[in-house]
Amino acid sequence: MYKGKRVGVVVTAYNEAPFVGDVIETVPDFVDRVYAVDDSSPDNSWAEIQQVASRINETVEPELEIAVTDGGEGRRVVPIRHEENHGYGAAVKTGYRHAVDDEMDVVAVMNGDGQMDPAILDRIIDPVAEGEADYAKGNRLLHPNDRDGMSAFRFVGNAMLTGLSKFASGYWTIGDPQNGYTAISRETIEDLDLESITDQYGFLNHLLTHLNVNECRVADVAMSAVYGEEKSSIRYVPFVRFVSLLLLRSFLWRLKTRYVVQEFNPAIVFYGAGTAGFAGGSTGFGSSIIRTLRGKDGFAGAIASFVAILIGLIALGIGIWLDADENEDLEVTRYGYSGTEVDVEPTPDRSTSTQSIE
Repeated sequence: MYKGKRVGVVVTAYNEAPFVGDVIETVPDFVDRVYAVDDSSPDNSWAEIQQVASRINETVEPELEIAVTDGGEGRRVVPIRHEENHGYGAAVKTGYRHAVDDEMDVVAVMNGDGQMDPAILDRIIDPVAEGEADYAKGNRLLHPNDRDGMSAFRFVGNAMLTGLSKFASGYWTIGDPQNGYTAISRETIEDLDLESITDQYGFLNHLLTHLNVNECRVADVAMSAVYGEEKSSIRYVPFVRFVSLLLLRSFLWRLKTRYVVQEFNPAIVFYGAGTAGFAGGSTGFGSSIIRTLRGKDGFAGAIASFVAILIGLIALGIGIWLDADENEDLEVTRYGYSGTEVDVEPTPDRSTSTQSIE
């Protein structure tokens, strides 16, 4: 247990045979149960998980106060395998469901690729264990030193997804949305409609949007980027295309649900007017330029279109400002961890209630 909370850790694996065993072995002792989920890997990940789990479980002392739902009395490591490959999100959700059934209070996720330092797991779960947040996540972009292990290609891609995820999720100060080193409370999992969240790699981005609609508090935890010899199974072009469309749908769903269905917020009016003004003005400006190049009079149209673009941008800016202001209380003060120091800034009073609409 950790600070009076039962802690479970979900270790996800897909083709991580060289690394997943070490990840399981290095999970800190304060963790009560480890849910090692193999998403039908074609390599030896499942055999590695079973071997390590068997060795650990032979030496563990039974935790009698922990509810057990799978007949695994005394097991610290619970091996779970999908018969078919369903995606990263599906593996996390499987671990979440087992942890909820076992009445874990805080559930963290550590991917089986060895990129998540077990020594800072306490920092990841602290905001949730201490009741400051409903969900906490690592962020490799908060401090320049933490980005040393990240290539320029990864950094640019991550920065782009961070910007898009701010619009989609409504968490305007939260960064590095692709970071899977996370912690969540049992109550938050129970309030989520897991079935409506994607099973694919966009799970982390999609989850943030659902957390916002449920008015959950999210905390960023600074951490360093760690990359070794592991190879990502993500194909980046299809991944970026899929996630971008997912974020667009998530953005529209969040605005409709929070600012129309739950309560009215003028942000949706400014978002709509700004989008229409910018899109219409851009189209008109392009047409005016073409007319001018063809020797026709397009100057007046270009001026009008430019004004529409400007008004659209102003409206979008107001929409963003209203949206950010509405969600400010859901963004917990960042835990400024870098290297070996922790700087905790004062946190204003936050509402402790969460709301589910699904």
